[in-house]
Amino acid sequence: MPDEVHYSDYLHLDKILGAQNPLSKQHQPAHDEMLFIVIHQAYELWFKQLLFELESVNGIMQQPSLNDNSPELQTVVHRLSRCAEILKVLVHQIDILETMTPMDFLDFRDLLRPASGFQSRQFKLLEARLGLKYEHRYGQSYYISQLRPEEIRAIRQAEADKSLLELVNGWLERMPFFDYQDSADFWPAYRSIYRQSLAEAEKANLAFFDLVFDVKTDPGARKGEQKQTEPVRSLSPAACRAALFIMLYRGYPILQLPFQLLNQLLEIDEQLSTWRYRHMSMVHRMIGMRIGTGGSTGKDYLHSALERHYIFKEVAALSSFLIERRRLPSLGPDMEKRLGFAG
Repeated sequence: MPDEVHYSDYLHLDKILGAQNPLSKQHQPAHDEMLFIVIHQAYELWFKQLLFELESVNGIMQQPSLNDNSPELQTVVHRLSRCAEILKVLVHQIDILETMTPMDFLDFRDLLRPASGFQSRQFKLLEARLGLKYEHRYGQSYYISQLRPEEIRAIRQAEADKSLLELVNGWLERMPFFDYQDSADFWPAYRSIYRQSLAEAEKANLAFFDLVFDVKTDPGARKGEQKQTEPVRSLSPAACRAALFIMLYRGYPILQLPFQLLNQLLEIDEQLSTWRYRHMSMVHRMIGMRIGTGGSTGKDYLHSALERHYIFKEVAALSSFLIERRRLPSLGPDMEKRLGFAG
């Protein structure tokens, strides 16, 4: 018979509950340091769970073929939804931390130097595995400067591995809704309807449409363009066409799970940006314009990171190209049958 399992032993509560050792105990005790430690330990536990969920999602998305109405895709959507809910908890933890006043924080803040949340290896791993590239980061020279060598190696490996964003791009590219002739008919027609929907002040959107979707109304229209001047994008034109098609026709059975997947990516980005904003606001409230304990510019750094570190912004930008349902091109009985409605 196996040994009986005890709640405390199973959860290793002796280790967990014995891991709070306020530095202020060695000086003049600061009551709120215990709260500060518990909140940040809880953050790291949730980061661990997020990485665990993301590892499983990326493993499924790496399959060379993935049925778009399969249990595997349902699992991906479910686990991404869980990630979004965890991120909501991270946002709400700031409410608890803000019960600490600036004067309460000053009782022990200087004892923390040069430690900083900027040294969280797990959060940087999370960003990298979701798809935030080094070249898109704000404060590149500072971003790994305070990490240990083994932490830097782990983050560099995560940056070299396929991220969720890259895997989503590959998944979308494998979703050919049209054969060549159908595609040649559909996208120019859609572009024409989209062009008619634009207000005068939005006319520049059409050039962006052509860049994002690479829709050629004239075979020689883009010949000789200076491709090197175009911005580097994470999603290919084929992936963008597939994603927009999913958004437009999400009511069809086979597109419902893919739409939920795209929606969860946007939810994750929104919750991450909400967390960044709340973190920035809290830092401003606590230390004003002073530098962080790790030497960063504090609020200014967090503000710039908030603006720069959107991971799935190219998915979000596709809403710029939606048109009203009543104006959507008809797909015809053959396509409707392929998408799950009997013809």
